[in-house]
Amino acid sequence: MNVSVMVVDDHPLWRDGVARDLAERGFEVVATAGDAASAVRIARAVRPDVVLMDLNLGEQSGVEATTMITGSLTGTRVLVLSASGEHDDVLEAVKAGASGYLVKSASADELVEAVNRTAAGDAVFTAGLAGLVLGEYRRMAATPDEDKPQLTERETEVLRLVAKGLTARQIATRLVISHRTVENHVQSTLRKLQLHNRVELARYAIEHGLDVEPEGT
Repeated sequence: MNVSVMVVDDHPLWRDGVARDLAERGFEVVATAGDAASAVRIARAVRPDVVLMDLNLGEQSGVEATTMITGSLTGTRVLVLSASGEHDDVLEAVKAGASGYLVKSASADELVEAVNRTAAGDAVFTAGLAGLVLGEYRRMAATPDEDKPQLTERETEVLRLVAKGLTARQIATRLVISHRTVENHVQSTLRKLQLHNRVELARYAIEHGLDVEPEGT
């Protein structure tokens, strides 16, 4: 099955060129967009496997578009393709939900590999940027934050297992507690963190340095 891709960039020549190159490499390019609002609207309509996202999109940024796309389309992953390799840009994109970050100086082969790996669920970064992201999340996890919501030990344990992809019933079996108790912990954690669903819980766990390697890895 071909990987479906949407290309978002405010420069028509670059956007069309990337779309053409990906199509020639066997990807199914289902849409393109030139601004954040169009990107969100079209992505929700076509539901691509991967959105290739530029950050500089005019009035609204690619970071805002990434937040809205990843927040509403759980089956769609965002791979940022930007001219900027600035640390702040990289971290903002990842915190918004991007699965990876590639600079525009990447070769065509690197881009093809990055799109395929992103579709497969990998986190993909231009050389040197992965260490930056990991280091920042470790720093965040180690830094006391008086304003950070305080979770109980059990809530933290449930959060970690939710982020690993376990269902409520699997968590109940693992922790030897009832299914209803697990759901109560999940709802309490959502309220404390002001989040809306399990996808946002998993992202929170990753961003705050919890051990969320999938089971069996």
